[in-house]
Amino acid sequence: MFNFVACGRFAPSPTGPLHAGSLLTALASWLQARQAGGVWRVRIEDLDPPREVPGAAQRQLATLAAFGLHPDGEVVYQSQRHHLYAAALDRLMADGLAFECHCSRSDLAASGGIHRRCRPDRRRPDPAIRLRVPDGCTIAVEDAIHGRIEQRVDLAVGDFVLRRSDGLWAYQLAVVVDDAAQGVTTVVRGADLLDSTPRQILLQRLLGLPTPAYAHVPLLLGADGRKLSKSDAALPVDGTSPLPTLIRLWELLGQAPLPASALRCPKAFLDAAVPAFRLDHIPRTLACLDSGRGSAHPGGAR
Repeated sequence: MFNFVACGRFAPSPTGPLHAGSLLTALASWLQARQAGGVWRVRIEDLDPPREVPGAAQRQLATLAAFGLHPDGEVVYQSQRHHLYAAALDRLMADGLAFECHCSRSDLAASGGIHRRCRPDRRRPDPAIRLRVPDGCTIAVEDAIHGRIEQRVDLAVGDFVLRRSDGLWAYQLAVVVDDAAQGVTTVVRGADLLDSTPRQILLQRLLGLPTPAYAHVPLLLGADGRKLSKSDAALPVDGTSPLPTLIRLWELLGQAPLPASALRCPKAFLDAAVPAFRLDHIPRTLACLDSGRGSAHPGGAR
């Protein structure tokens, strides 16, 4: 008899230390998985070496542990899974669903950055590989926070890259393959990836893979109104005193106050937070972090 196991995941790129926005998403993902009685995986998305910071992955894992967010099973590194992405790409190529693209950056710029057809006179020794997006391709996403979102993939993004001309794997293909391989049933991640979700659902359908449920958490903005980023030296979180940060992140997620008994230590907080967590209470609007005071407040949607 088939036993369903709920599975969530957190998948940071090792481009710097975790900041408050990263931890906000990790906490929401961990709470959702634990409340569902499932497992929570951590995957390091290290497929872009030029952007990676040495030692960042280890520091990210140490930060998660300091806040009591421990993954189930071994941490997965995408850099060790190239064979899985190659197998998926080979299947798409064999089915005529992907193709070599010899277009240059200037060719793409001339079409507004959206690829719909290749120029027949272009030949390059290192072509990219793109997915052939059908005309009129509309994909709907039922997001637990933002509701129903529809995208005309052919018009919004066109034929998108699966493997770059430099040989690096594109995020869209790798994340689809890994979510399926790890049995992920619910993806809780930042709202900056909501626009990518229709492409991933399209790939899931073409590869015959299951589509998980999605919930895109609002981004935490810096005091200047910009998205916090691991790669631009955003203020890292302090793992030496996790409880105040956990309480503040809980508030930002729109959750009801926990009893005083939950505020004694991080473990007591997380134990109380799991049954009290409500995914549908997370707001759609963004939040803004006042880096000078370490606090945050709602910000306008962008």
